[in-house]
Amino acid sequence: MARTLYHNALIFTANGEDGEEWAQALVVDDARIAFAGSEDDARAAAEGADTVDLGGRLVVPGFVDAHTHLLMTGEALGKVELTDARSLQEIQNRLRAAREAEPAKARVLGRGWLFDSVPGGEPTAAMIDAAVADVPVYLDANDYHSCWVNTAALAELGITRETPDPIGGRIERDAEGNATGMLYETAAQHFVWTHLASVTSDAERDAAIDRTFEAYLGAGVTGAVDMALDEVSLATLERAVERHGGALPLRVAAHWFIDNTGDDAQNIAQVERAAELAARLTNPSLRVVGVKFIIDGVIDACTAAMNKPYADHSNAEPIWPLERLKPALAAADAAGLQAALHAIGDAASDIALDAIEHAIEVNGDRPRRHRIEHLEYAAPGTARRMAELGVIASMQPVHTDAAVRANWDAMLGDDRVNRGFAWPEYEEAGALLAFSTDAPTAPYGAFPNLYVATTRKSALDASYDAVQPELALPLARALGHATRDAAASVGDGATHGRLAEGYAADFVVVDVNPFDEGDESLLKTSVVETVVAGRSVYTAGE
Repeated sequence: MARTLYHNALIFTANGEDGEEWAQALVVDDARIAFAGSEDDARAAAEGADTVDLGGRLVVPGFVDAHTHLLMTGEALGKVELTDARSLQEIQNRLRAAREAEPAKARVLGRGWLFDSVPGGEPTAAMIDAAVADVPVYLDANDYHSCWVNTAALAELGITRETPDPIGGRIERDAEGNATGMLYETAAQHFVWTHLASVTSDAERDAAIDRTFEAYLGAGVTGAVDMALDEVSLATLERAVERHGGALPLRVAAHWFIDNTGDDAQNIAQVERAAELAARLTNPSLRVVGVKFIIDGVIDACTAAMNKPYADHSNAEPIWPLERLKPALAAADAAGLQAALHAIGDAASDIALDAIEHAIEVNGDRPRRHRIEHLEYAAPGTARRMAELGVIASMQPVHTDAAVRANWDAMLGDDRVNRGFAWPEYEEAGALLAFSTDAPTAPYGAFPNLYVATTRKSALDASYDAVQPELALPLARALGHATRDAAASVGDGATHGRLAEGYAADFVVVDVNPFDEGDESLLKTSVVETVVAGRSVYTAGE
């Protein structure tokens, strides 16, 4: 057994109310922590051990990104970045430059554009055609719930006046019924994502997933919850297990994506596939823990299901109405699978909780750990109801970055904006609150995410004022939600997410101590070293 003493450090253990929150040294036996405490006690416990002097630096538990999309993140890292392109002209300039830089490519792929960067918030194929018309162009919106395409892409997808809207999606059309270039919700998934998957090679996907692993380890992320696993991404991850010597570089717990087909039997068959995978995948670094239901869309595109209309008097129907969700979720609950329910609007979170209550009635008293994802706007009382049902709040601070918040506010246009992303409500109600990034819908960096959580400012553009600063969280609490509670959100609370005896030796050494230097320093904090299961997997500069 290899024993190592890590000393001369300031160690945030994330023990919270359960124990001492700070330590000076760690003793690691192979992949586990044998001791966390004072320097003197650690030396006594580690006689004869190898020693590592951390130079007085801050050490925190490894981050667990509790809601992310690993393959999509790696693919996004290879696309034209448009989030900070804040005008149509800039978007067009970047598309032209990308086309000129790689003229042999069959398509131009971009990501991250914002609705309020486009005139009137209404993108059209003609706007892209003005920059690139000779090859198909596919531009994922910042939230990945819609896709903006050019005329060549519409032709490649075979979308015509006669093409019907899929369940839960919409092909935007003009007064004559012609597609304008915007595909919302499941229309983007069924047409664009399916087509691009068919023309992407396994080698390209392998390169993308390795880009994600490299980026995450460099950001101090030691565990991730892949939120919408499908056959393609599963095969990619299984190849990665083989390629990396039998284990992924970081721990992955996944939720299998369930598509609402409109037919209960087909929906339940997808749940049964998830149960098969949960039983088959025994590698500790890759497991299926549950299923994912996307109940609604997003507020920025007015596709989230709300109890009260948007500012333009429109509203959206849920992708999973309650009568379809009930049997599918009850089947998942009966199989012991964790249900993760995307619910951004308050009508959607009501549907999610009603379906969970139905599963409890049908299946009786049994262990369960269901989650609601995002909760960007939830009605008063939702947090308390979740706590009473033991439902986890999975939220992403970076989604309320002040630089991207204006359109969200404008779509609601009333006092609902004052309760957006209300993290303290869930703490006060006693619900488990797990933080994540939802990459690639937002930057994957752990420290910028914490910056937004602790300041309600922008990690993208310092010129923006804080939005609802009264809802910001102290750093220790935010960090606990991104480590300890994120691990607990998939059942790993007794083994990961803290720096305490018996826990996995997953930790991060950083170059700045924001506890001393203040929340603003989170924007300049970077990782010196990342350790996973007692093994150094990233060192800055190497």
